[in-house]
Parts: sequence; structure tokens; C-alpha cells
Amino acid sequence: MTVVPILPTPRTQLPLWVPLVSQHDFAGESHTAVSANGVHVTFDDGRQRLCAKSGLWNTNLGYGNGNIAEAVAKELHKASYLPLFRTAHRAAIEASKALVNLPSHSFHRVLFSTSGGAANDAVMKLARQYFVLDGQPERKLVVGLKGSYHGLTYGSQALSGDELGQTMYGVDRRNIRHISFDDDGAELAQLMSREGHRIAAVIMEPVLGSGAEAVPDPFIEAVIKHRDQHGFLVVADEVATGFGRVNGWFASDEWPHQPDIIVTSKGLTNGTSACAALLIAQRITETFDKNESVFVHGETQAGTPATCAAILSTIAEMKRLDHDTLTKQVASGLSNLIEDLQNTRGIGNSTGRGCMRAIKLRSHNGTPLSSSGVLAVVRSIHDAGAIVQAGPGRIQLLPALIYTEQNFEELRQAIRTGLAAAEKDGVFA
Repeated sequence: MTVVPILPTPRTQLPLWVPLVSQHDFAGESHTAVSANGVHVTFDDGRQRLCAKSGLWNTNLGYGNGNIAEAVAKELHKASYLPLFRTAHRAAIEASKALVNLPSHSFHRVLFSTSGGAANDAVMKLARQYFVLDGQPERKLVVGLKGSYHGLTYGSQALSGDELGQTMYGVDRRNIRHISFDDDGAELAQLMSREGHRIAAVIMEPVLGSGAEAVPDPFIEAVIKHRDQHGFLVVADEVATGFGRVNGWFASDEWPHQPDIIVTSKGLTNGTSACAALLIAQRITETFDKNESVFVHGETQAGTPATCAAILSTIAEMKRLDHDTLTKQVASGLSNLIEDLQNTRGIGNSTGRGCMRAIKLRSHNGTPLSSSGVLAVVRSIHDAGAIVQAGPGRIQLLPALIYTEQNFEELRQAIRTGLAAAEKDGVFA
């Protein structure tokens, strides 16, 4: 067998391993950012592009918010680092108090993490230990939704319902189950009948981060009804949907009954820190306290003073700017944009809620556009001056809450130009 050597290219000579892309496919200067301000990002090719995904839906208040930056800088001078291993610090206590008071439902305690993936790992550990303490050690199963995305750490990758190379990486899914959410609860009912007594938690994204598919209210209500019957925990993974992305502070604020845990991360510090948090109901904390039990989980960089200052300042800025009004305005702008694009060739139906939307792409024969086709469209829109997110058979739009009518018009023109270029290149053929 003759092996053809792969010759190095400028892209493969980068010292940075760019995640989630072949290094040969990395687009170089046009995708290497050098600065960002407001809702625009400047790249190494000298061009400024409109960001329509809030930097992986992190910067809900836009890039470079001065008040948040000043709060973080002030805290760094006060205490550059303090840990949370068997100790506490004032900033973490203040941030925790602020967080538990945000949702419409009642929560009792906060556990800090560093990412949505790590936080979901912690959730699964917490749920399983809770039931050991409650005298139900057989409850080890954790249930996720088909098509869901919860992260790429080992636990969260197992929980994710997307195909993410779990077999290749040896991810253990023996205690994980996945069910559909668009079948009127049929798979949910079957699972509960078969294994309801073994389930520790059902973890749901109110709107799936991969594809912006909104989970129907009747399905959520059915899960809560089964919780009342079987006793497992309900977890709202609001890594993507929190902090004004869908509605209010959290999408689960509209649920008729509260989840036992909320996971939040994106938007939590407006993208300034590697941060996530678990908001935990009293049902769980009381059981740990009663048993004087230790939860064996900790992350060195979780809940640092600077991170907590960013959380407090982000909350203050959200309130100052009236985030409820901003969310409604941007959601309306997105709906208008999507409606304007409906008659464009290659455009299909839309999905999502609030400020978390997606537009399906169709080939000329009416089938969903392939992954490579979607990436080609995303690149064309990027070349036309806007940054959008690739999703399964669709592009995803998650603009900052500070978007203006002018920004939406800029986005509209970039998408139209990008789609026309992709059409000319035969992407939809």
C-alpha cells in the first residue's frame, strides 16, 4: 500500500489546534478574529463582520460592555484569585445570592462550574448521589433528548443526543437513555413504564442548542407529571436559553412547575469568563445537609472572584438595560427577518423561540441541505459580511439583545448575498 504524504500548508503550521474543524479546512485570515466591539468582529483579513450568533451565544449584551469590564478589572485588583475547595469567598456568596433570586421558581443553593459540559457532568453526579442518600441507589439512569447537545466532556458527551463520535471516543452510555420529544410523549411513556424506578434525572434543553428546536410545552408538562409519579429529578439545561435568550431570565420560568436544577452558562458573564452554575432546589440541598454528605466535585477555576464580579455586573447591566424589553424587540426583529427571507430560493421553515432561531435550508429537490452544504452557505454569508452558526440542515441566528434595526438590515443583506453566492456555486443543486 502506497501512503501519500500530506504536505504541510500554512493552515497546518499554526501552533493553535482550532477545535471542531480539520486544520486543512480552517479558513485562515478571514476566520482569525483580532478584536470585537458591540455586535461586530474585526478579522485578520482587515474586514469587520456583523456577529449574528453572539459569540456562540455568550455575549448577549454585545462585545466589550464597559461596565462589566470595569467590574472584572476592579475585582482582579482586589483578589486576583481565590479558590472554592473547602472554602468560600465573599464574591462567590454574593453572586450565588443574586443567582438564586433570578428565576421565578424557588432555588436554594448554587454550585459553580467552568462550562456547560462540566456543569452537566456535575448534574449527573449530583442526581445519582442524591438518590443514594435518599435510599434509592438503583436510580442511576439519566435521560436526555434525541438531538440534544449538552457538551463534549465525557459525561455530557454521553448525555448528548447528537452523534458526536461517542463510539470512537469510548464514551460510556450504559446509564444514559435518549427519547424523542416530538412523538406526543410515546417514547417517554414507554421508558417510564419500563424503567421509571431506575431514573435519576431527565435533563432537557427548553430549546435545543443544536438546531434551535423548541421542546413542546405538552412534552415538558408530561415529564413533570411523570416526575410526580416516579420521583426522579427534572433538570433544565439552560446553558443556551438563559439570560434573555428565550424569555425573561430563564426559559423554564414559564414552566408550570419548577425544575429541580437549572444549569446556566452562556450569557452568565456576557462571555467574559469560563463560567457555569447549577441552581439547586431545596429538595436536594436538604437531603445532603440531613446526611452531612460531601458532594465530591470541584473545579479549580470555578467561581473565581473575577468571574463572580462578571456575573454580578452582567445581572446589573441586564436590569439597567431592561432585558425583557430587549428580548421582545430582538425576537420581533428576528421574526420579521425570517419572514422576509421565506420566499428566497433554498430557504425552508424556521424553528426556535425568542432570540434563538434557525432557518432550514433546502436543496433544489426539496431535501434538507447536507452538512457540507450548510457549511458552504455559512462561509458564503461570512464572505458577505455576517457571522451565522451552522446547524443540522440549517443556519442558526442568535443575535445580541442590543441589536438595532440597522443591524437587522445589515444581516438581511449579508444573508441574501451569501445565499445568492452559494446558489451560483451550485451548493443547492
